[in-house]
Amino acid sequence: MVILVAAILSIVAMQLQPLQKKNFEKNKKQNILLSLNIQTSKENAIEKYDKFIVDSYVINHQGEKQEGVDAFSVELAKELEKPVEERNYPIYVGSVEEDSKQYVIPVRGKGLWGPIWGFIALEEDYTTVYGANFSHDSETPGLGAEISTREFQKQFIGKKIFDESGNFVSVSVVKGGVPSDADHAVDGISGGTITSDGVDKMLEDVVGDYVPYFKQKKKNQ
Repeated sequence: MVILVAAILSIVAMQLQPLQKKNFEKNKKQNILLSLNIQTSKENAIEKYDKFIVDSYVINHQGEKQEGVDAFSVELAKELEKPVEERNYPIYVGSVEEDSKQYVIPVRGKGLWGPIWGFIALEEDYTTVYGANFSHDSETPGLGAEISTREFQKQFIGKKIFDESGNFVSVSVVKGGVPSDADHAVDGISGGTITSDGVDKMLEDVVGDYVPYFKQKKKNQ
């Protein structure tokens, strides 16, 4: 009986794999689009992704493009477990409006109770944030879980990851309030200090890994 049940469960799991893979694809594409401020349902995510994402590729830690690696299949969680020199960093190129481009990168870090992740999009200057989308599995509702709200995420729009001298400064998540004209900081979450710090470190560490590529592109503009 045990062997029979195990066999049945194995067959069911195999049958569900294509559906699970499709749901994962829809969810990931929806989240990439949300970082470009494009609202979509999961049902329409693939169609809109094909419309607004015009290219994708992978770079290494030195900012060099890597041939033969599919950006969408790269899982950042697994990449961050590798030595830096072995990591693949995906980039998705959006075109929300005609003759415009945005560069979307995944980010991942640690919150209070577990991993946090998302995508952040930059404008063509490789400096100005076009949009951001963050998520989590287990942060506290009403506190750290607020990172997944549009109210928190909208603060990042227009912020800059490089200062006027071209130094990478990221976008800090600051407790206690930030002036509306601050270029490199947003308000942290009241009562969600550890999760806010997690977002801060996530951006500094992961966006920082893309800096060699961004600096090369800025230099060539």
